[in-house]
Amino acid sequence: MIKTAVARRYAQALFELLDPSTIEATRGTLDGLGQAMKESASLRHVVASPAFGVDDKIAVLTELGNRLGCPPAARAFLAQLVKKHRVAFLPEIAEAFAHLVDRSKGRQHVVVSSALALPSSEQERIKARLRDTLKREVDVAFQTDDALLAGLQIHIGSRVVDSTVRGRLNTMRTVLTRE
Repeated sequence: MIKTAVARRYAQALFELLDPSTIEATRGTLDGLGQAMKESASLRHVVASPAFGVDDKIAVLTELGNRLGCPPAARAFLAQLVKKHRVAFLPEIAEAFAHLVDRSKGRQHVVVSSALALPSSEQERIKARLRDTLKREVDVAFQTDDALLAGLQIHIGSRVVDSTVRGRLNTMRTVLTRE
């Protein structure tokens, strides 16, 4: 919880600092660096280890950022993260920053899970329905999860709409065990 709150504050500060023309490039850089932090144990080691100095850590992140097309203001932000010992929050900051960018553009990220892959016609119908319901542009990611059995599970931000058989069975089990 604390990590998320700190990440949101840093993301908000960066968002307010940036020129609108550099926001998308910064988003791409943060997404790439956040993903690299999640996937690379050696990168996590370099930025967390006291064996490496602040300048070395900044140099590593700057080089990675340059490869990802990092704007100058974002490079300065990365340096501040290192100096303030907040680099470990980079994946969460990237996620919070992406939410801010989407919200500023009137866009909503939605994840739709189903037991089986949905045909493209059904995906388009779901996208249109979500767009009409949310009254904004939606960026829908479809995924499959065979544990759902049947139905759809829709993640809209922190809300979950669950119309799956697994969800209904869990609800029934809760009701039956309460009595």
